[in-house]
Amino acid sequence: MNESIKAVHLPYAERGGVTPTGRFGREAAEKVRSFHSSFPEYAPTPLVQLSGLARELGIDSFYVKDESYRFGLNAFKVLGGSYTIGKYIAEKLGMKLSDLSYEKLISSEIREKLGDLTFVTATDGNHGRGVAWTANRLKQHSVVYMPKGSAEERLENIKALGADASITDMNYDEAVRLAFRMSEEKGWVMVQDTAWEGYEDIPAWIMQGYTTMALEAVEQMQGEFPTHVFLQAGVGAMSGAVTGFFADLMKSEKREKPIITIVEPNKADCIYRTAKADDGKLHFVTGDMNSIMAGLCCGEPCTIGWNLLHDYAENFVSVPDYVAAEGMRILGNPLPGDRRIISGESGAATSGFVAELMRNESLGWLREQLRMDQNSKVLCISTEGDTDRENYRRIVWDGLYPSF
Repeated sequence: MNESIKAVHLPYAERGGVTPTGRFGREAAEKVRSFHSSFPEYAPTPLVQLSGLARELGIDSFYVKDESYRFGLNAFKVLGGSYTIGKYIAEKLGMKLSDLSYEKLISSEIREKLGDLTFVTATDGNHGRGVAWTANRLKQHSVVYMPKGSAEERLENIKALGADASITDMNYDEAVRLAFRMSEEKGWVMVQDTAWEGYEDIPAWIMQGYTTMALEAVEQMQGEFPTHVFLQAGVGAMSGAVTGFFADLMKSEKREKPIITIVEPNKADCIYRTAKADDGKLHFVTGDMNSIMAGLCCGEPCTIGWNLLHDYAENFVSVPDYVAAEGMRILGNPLPGDRRIISGESGAATSGFVAELMRNESLGWLREQLRMDQNSKVLCISTEGDTDRENYRRIVWDGLYPSF
């Protein structure tokens, strides 16, 4: 495969945005955050301002939300899984989630009403770990299917939380179908952010769970708003949720929406392909998706996420693996005065892209397309830390990563 940086621009002004954003907006996000904050492990993750890097890149400011601190799980995904499991239990019991704090959820009263539940999911690692962690806290069961090539460390982390977890011989999307089939056969509850017709409530809840992260970031910027938001995408659930949050927030604040750019691996760029075609259909990537950005190796877009991205994101970028590796090294080896961020392969994709965009002279056309200049205030999210430490060291220490 010819690896290169590719980009599609869909002018926001020409589309106007018709997909409703309210369920991902600030008011809804505050309710989601209220649930998350009832967990004893909850604390806002750091928003790191990299002033030295901003000067080096010739932009006004560079903020990175560091999700390696989230609930002690080294990744953001638990936000979606925990909120969804809470919502599912609330609906099953005919209660409001606002009446079900963490302490209430683990009470013997609720446990007796619920009985035994099994939550099943497919994951490269971070989402499954979040589902397993939540099920473990609530004294319930979890089953996790992982695609071929998944890191053993991620598998062991999930097993350590009591999950029945295994690495399959399937790609991610095939593992999702396996999880769905098993949920149908065994009466398990599937917790997946891939949405399709007939399976949309749970993916939407997962997406709402991610808005806690966006709400924290806006509050931590203390009145300053980004001009540019860069979001990595697998199926497009997190990126769609955060895009919806900012679209709704800026509408209510009567401010200009930030320019939103979606970043994917060349080898799993289903969102980019769908944007490029722009024909009202979803476009899939099939077969092996052997990118170092394992958490982004998804071939089928989430319908809910794509609708938000189509209406409110401007740019869709497909990048080679070296871009993520560059981001890992830059964040892990900061300029004087900047804080170090340990960011994994998927976590560093957007920061790596911004650095490459501003330093590579041949990308002037893309800088112009994204309207990046000395006035740009950039927000990226480092969605994971070194969840595969062996691979992290291989890339950052030795500059080595697989060339498939």
